[in-house]
Amino acid sequence: MKMAVTIDQIKALRDRTGAGIMDCKKALLEVDGDIEKAIDVLREKGIAKAASKAGRVAAEGLTNIKVCEKCHKAAIVEVNCETDFVSSSEKFHDLVDKVTQVILEKNPVSIEEASELTKDLFAEATIAMGEKFVLRRFEVLTASEGQAFGHYSHGQGKISALVLLSKDCGDLNKAFAMNVVSANPSYLSSEDVPADVVARETEIAKNEVATDEKLANKPEQVKANIVKNKVAKVLSASCLLEQPFVYDDTKTVAQVLKENGVSIVKFFIYHVGEGIEKKTEE
Repeated sequence: MKMAVTIDQIKALRDRTGAGIMDCKKALLEVDGDIEKAIDVLREKGIAKAASKAGRVAAEGLTNIKVCEKCHKAAIVEVNCETDFVSSSEKFHDLVDKVTQVILEKNPVSIEEASELTKDLFAEATIAMGEKFVLRRFEVLTASEGQAFGHYSHGQGKISALVLLSKDCGDLNKAFAMNVVSANPSYLSSEDVPADVVARETEIAKNEVATDEKLANKPEQVKANIVKNKVAKVLSASCLLEQPFVYDDTKTVAQVLKENGVSIVKFFIYHVGEGIEKKTEE
C-alpha cells in the first residue's frame, strides 16, 4: 500500500521543481513521499519529455551576459526555446541566468561539456514549462591584468554583445559594446577579413563593373579602381573599427579608441535564433 502524500509535501516539491501539482503528487506517490527521490523521478520524466520534443525547432530564446570582476571572467550565452511566449516568461529568464552562471563558474571547453553541466537545469525547466530547451552557444573570456569588459544587451536579451578591452575606460566600456550591437560587424578590422571573403567580394565587384554599360569605354585602370573602391566599401561596413561611434557619428570607433589609448582585444555578438531555420505551420 502506497503512503498518502500531504499538501505540504506537494508544495515543497513544486517549489523546488516548478512542476505541476498532479505531476508532483504522482512523483511523490511513486517514492512513498521521499522528496529527493521524487525530484529524480521528475527529472527522468523531464528528460523523456525533452526527448519526445527532439524534432521540434527551438528558435526563440534569450542571450545573456555575466561578468565576474573578482575572477576576471565574462560569459555570453544563447539559450533557445520553442515559443516567444515562454522566452518572455520569468521562469525562462531565471533558467538562462542560472545557465550563464554555471558556464561562467565552470568554464567548459566545448558545447558538449557545457550541455552535460546544465542538463539537470534543462530537465527541470522542461518539466516546469513543457518545451524543448537548447544551450546553443557560449563563450567565456578571461581578462588579463589591466584589461576590462564592456557588455550590452538589447531588446530584452534578443541581442547581446561582449567586448574585451585592453584597459578600463569607464562608461566607454558599455559604449563600445553598444557600437557592436548597433553595427553588427563581422570583423574587428579589415585585416581580420578572410582572404576568401575578399576574393568573393572582388569577383562580385568585377562582374558588376563588367556588366555596367556606363563603364564600357572606361580605361582598365579606372575600372580597377572602381572595383577596389566597391570592395573597400563593402568590407568597411562589416568591420567594427570603421563604424561611426555610437555617441558621436563624426568619429569612427577607431578614432575614439585611439583618443582614449585603448584597443578592442576581442568581441562577440549574439542574435537569438540567428541562422536557425524556423518551421512554419501550413
